[in-house]
Amino acid sequence: MKKLVLTLTVLGLISALVLAFVFQWTKPLIAEHAAQRKKEAILAVLPQSDDYTEVSKNGVTFFEGNKAGEVAVSLTGGGFQGEIELMLGANPTQGIIYGIRILEHSETPGLGANIEGEGFLKNFTDKPFGDYQVVKRPVEKASEVEAISGATISSDKVTTIVEQAVQELRRAYGGGM
Repeated sequence: MKKLVLTLTVLGLISALVLAFVFQWTKPLIAEHAAQRKKEAILAVLPQSDDYTEVSKNGVTFFEGNKAGEVAVSLTGGGFQGEIELMLGANPTQGIIYGIRILEHSETPGLGANIEGEGFLKNFTDKPFGDYQVVKRPVEKASEVEAISGATISSDKVTTIVEQAVQELRRAYGGGM
């Protein structure tokens, strides 16, 4: 019995050391990948800009594009199963959202995870600032967002985060309707 306990202890320690080593080895690669993904998302939601400057206003970090008053902001909020982090690009002066990109989420694969799909993201392309309503049918008004079938909660949560991002833009830059 003592031999079994000793063997399991040694195997557990070796496994823990290997896991710690792999974590430390991959940590910079993961951080580099996250930074690259964030940069791609910023440029994707700022359609006319090819570069940006990071600025802080009211304790929030914004990414100001180098063209046409474009500004991006990253915000995190609660989803159906965990946190959802998204990047929103807009022109605060004109009160127009250029688009959003989902940076991170833990929504249900095949349902809520579809918040990353172009079919859902286009709900927020060239959309005026405002209060949005999630609907379970094709949109009829600019204030409506078409929900993902089977993932209405995820759709609603993303819409709430978008509204919060718009409020941060309004606080920092003014503008919008």
